[in-house]
Amino acid sequence: MGTENRPLNTSPGQRLRQAIASNERVLPFIGVYDVFSASLAGRHFDGLFVSGFGFAASHYGLPDVGFVTWTDILAYVQRLRTVLPTHHLLVDIDDGYCDPEVACHVVSVLESVGASGVVLEDQKRPRRCGHFEGKQIMELDEYLAKLRMVLAKRRDLVIVARTDTSDQEDMARRVQAFAEAGADAVLIDGLPTLDIVRRLSKLVDRPFCFNQIAGGKSPPCTLADLHQAGVSMAIYSTPCLFAAQAAIEDAMADLRGRDGTLEGNPIGVPDCNRVLTDNLERRDKRP
Repeated sequence: MGTENRPLNTSPGQRLRQAIASNERVLPFIGVYDVFSASLAGRHFDGLFVSGFGFAASHYGLPDVGFVTWTDILAYVQRLRTVLPTHHLLVDIDDGYCDPEVACHVVSVLESVGASGVVLEDQKRPRRCGHFEGKQIMELDEYLAKLRMVLAKRRDLVIVARTDTSDQEDMARRVQAFAEAGADAVLIDGLPTLDIVRRLSKLVDRPFCFNQIAGGKSPPCTLADLHQAGVSMAIYSTPCLFAAQAAIEDAMADLRGRDGTLEGNPIGVPDCNRVLTDNLERRDKRP
């Protein structure tokens, strides 16, 4: 992993642009749900995804149906950037939290605290996870007006324009319109096949994102599969959250089965504190 030695004389947005442009393979972004999970994922990957699904689950204990507020996301990204000063932080901002003016403000303040990029979707409220049914889609002109305002407001922040439409003709129309509006990358969420990406990536001169979530609509794909299909950025929304759920369930079952003894725990105080101490050292070394 090369983030620790990456120069900080450029903005997070500029560094992400450079990584996308220079990367000959697919650039992965690992979905995290709190600062501790980000600390662990950041030991293995340069790109982290601030997942709305994961944040709704960890911060509120609720499904990803529009409960997340921009102020909570802002505070979260600020904490992430404090302990992970050089990683790429791609942030899910749903629809920009309703109004175009709010979306512009959110983009501005997220950039000011060190976000590298954001994903802006075209869903109406009440929203849904992109891999669930029941999504409602904004009129294209309405979304493009918001997208153009956000693009005009940002400085270097990478803007990923996301559509949740399930109609293939509409997909083509929308991603081409997103590219013409100036979006830095495009994402079609909940795709059932890579064939759509193979076709549309040849029509749109913008990096393509692909979102993978265990148990979702999209098929499991290797990075080689994605690269061959024309994908540049791969988002993994929930691996940390789902791994934590499985590990905690197992740990609680083991604790009950061992009559309450902690003997045999794979992680102890020194192991956990080592991660936290590393974060403290990175924080103190920030320029």
